[in-house]
Formats: sequence, structure tokens, C-alpha cells
Amino acid sequence: MAWWPFKAYRLRKLPGTIWIHCPRTEDLPSIKLFSSRLLPNRVIPALGLLALVLVWILDFGTIQPNRIVPGTGHGLLSAVGWWGAAVVSLVLVVTVLLSIMPLRIRFILLLGVVALSLAMLPALLDVFATRHLPEGSPYARSSVGPGFWSLLFFLSLMLIEILGRLRTRRGIQLLLLLLIAGSWLTLLMSDGLESLSLVREFNARPDKFAQALWTHLALAFGAVAISACLAFALALKMIRSAAWQRPILGIVSFLQTIPSLAVFGLLIAPLSALSAAFPLLQEMGIRGIGWAPAMLALIAYSLLPMVRNTFVALSEVPESLVDAGRGMGMTERQLFFQVKLPLALPVIIEGVRITTIQAIGLTAVAALIGAGGFGGFIFQGLGQAAMDLVLLGALPTIALALVADALFSMLATALKPTPATA
Repeated sequence: MAWWPFKAYRLRKLPGTIWIHCPRTEDLPSIKLFSSRLLPNRVIPALGLLALVLVWILDFGTIQPNRIVPGTGHGLLSAVGWWGAAVVSLVLVVTVLLSIMPLRIRFILLLGVVALSLAMLPALLDVFATRHLPEGSPYARSSVGPGFWSLLFFLSLMLIEILGRLRTRRGIQLLLLLLIAGSWLTLLMSDGLESLSLVREFNARPDKFAQALWTHLALAFGAVAISACLAFALALKMIRSAAWQRPILGIVSFLQTIPSLAVFGLLIAPLSALSAAFPLLQEMGIRGIGWAPAMLALIAYSLLPMVRNTFVALSEVPESLVDAGRGMGMTERQLFFQVKLPLALPVIIEGVRITTIQAIGLTAVAALIGAGGFGGFIFQGLGQAAMDLVLLGALPTIALALVADALFSMLATALKPTPATA
């Protein structure tokens, strides 16, 4: 092949590849220069440098003499010593260097480094507590500082970026998340971290934590299940009668605009009157406060995304496929369950995913009206100025939302129709 002057070529960027074409004729072969996988990554170096700066300038942890008295902050070097600080800095520097090196397996190497770092982060807290907790002080405890949270946050963002670059399957991502979470649980349940303030808050109320977990799950997923059934029925009504589309969408949109606290407050008076008029409702636990107004409010907030997604998914099934089914002699019932519904399910599941994440977060707010759940720990901790008690309620809520997002995303991907191969 003849080598033409560089200026005689024009560049065209294709997915994953940069090619050079000769403008003189379209019949000349293209020359593949290099893959875009070898181009320097800009996201990971920025995240690594930010993490390196913040972990050094912010307090890595705090030592408190008791639960109430403010503690003494310790930077990275003071918290984990020279060896620990060197390891943390080395990991961040390695991630930056690997991300800019032209290696084909650099993202695989980065995945191993970042995943291992995330799994071993609690070990740094163990080193911190061992170095600084005073002996003979049973009420002393160690707390996590902003430097540690910054390191955890930026490493998590790096992991998301790497998984996106590698385009790993949802199953592999979930397995990796379970391995990291399992490592965290193992280290947090060890004796070395029993002085951690978050662990002590959990050990002081394990039964209440289990009860809050089941209450949170029952409220969030119960509201999602009920609203999914209502949304499906409303979407079918909108498809069969176009006159109902504007009123139904207007009502569910209006419910979405009302602030959550206002909805909880507005439901107190009518439910209290109903429970006073019908003693049977009181025996069922339906009162002005508690789980009943929380459930009704969560259902009202869950309707809009599911009604809209279900309606759009069912109404935008290609008419050519429906006509083909009719040509094959399928009845309307068969067309709905064998053609329309399977094609619409991925979009419907996306609506359920969004609603579930929203419901998990709003359930924490429902603790203000006595509904229970992890929100009870959050508001109790805010009232007592105990931030670790706040984290005891906030962190499981975030974890539930992440798990729900991963599971429903996997389900939506699995339900997407795949073209048949010859």
C-alpha cells in the first residue's frame, strides 16, 4: 500500500477506532491507526487527583471520649501512620498512571486495583482505632472523618467509570458489589472495629434495626406493588379511551407536585376522622399517624412515573407487529399478552425501578408521622446531634436504593427482546 502524505487524508472517528481515508478515491483501503481504548482517560485521573488532595487535607477520622463530647480530628498521616498513608497515596497515584498509559488491559488492571482498595478500606479504620483509642476508656470511640468519606466516594466513582468502559454485564457488576459489601460486613463485624461509633450505635439497638429494616421494606415495596397494579389499570383505560388521557395524567401529575410533608400532614385529619367513626379501622392500625398515611402518600407519589411509562410502552408498540399478529389469526387477547406486553415490559420495568428508588427515599421521611423505618434513626440522630446515629439510618437507605436499582436494571435488560438470528 502506498503511503500518501498526511495532509492528503481526512480523519473520521468511528466507534472504538480512528481511521484515515484518502480523499482521492473511495476505493483505497482504510488504515487503522489506533484504538480509542488506548486514548488517555480524563475522568479517572481527575478523580484520583481530587481524592489524593482531599484525603491529605481533611481529617481521616475522629477520636471521641464519649458519645456526646466532640472528638479530636486526625489527618491521614496521624491516623494510619507512614505505611498506611504511603499505601493510600500509592494506590491513587497508580490509578492515575494506569489511566493515562496506552495499555490494552489497563481498565482490567484498574478494576482490580480499585475493587481491592474499596474492599480493604475498613482495614484503615481498624488501624486508626488501634493507634489512637486510649486504653482504659470504655466510652471512647472512633468516628469516620470527611477524608475517609471522600476517598470512598471517589473510589466508587472510579469503579463506575471503569465498569462503564469495560461494558461489563449487570450480573458481573452485582457480583462485584456483593464481594465488596461482603468484605465490608466481615471487617465491620470483627472485634477490631467494635470501637467504631457507627458499629456501637448498631450494637446498642440490633432489634430496632431489624424492625426498621422490615418496616422500611414493607412500606416501600408494598406501595410500589399497589401503585403498579393501579398504574397498569389506568394505562389500559387511557389506551382504550383517549378522553381519559388528559384527566388521568393531570391528576397523577398534580399529586407529584405536592411536597411529601404536606401530603403526610393532609392525610392526618381525614384518617383520624375515619378511624374515630369506624372502630374496625383502629383495630387494623389505620389512624391519622403510622403506616396508613405513609402508605397512601407513597402510593400517590408512585403513580406518575409508572402510569406514564406503562402508557408510553403499550401505546408505542410498532403497529406493523400488531398487524402481523392479526394476519396470523391472533385474537386481541393473544396480541396483548404475546406481542404488546412482552415488548413493553422493559419500559414498564424502568418505571418500576424509578418508582422504587423514589419510594425507598420517601419512606425515610415517613418516620416523621410515626411510620417507622430507617428514618427513625435519622431524625433521632439529628435531635441528639449524633451523626453516627444519622448514618445508621441513612447508609442502609442508600444501600437499599442501590440494590433495587441494580436488580431492576438487570431485569429490564433481561426482558429486552433480542432479534432472531438465522
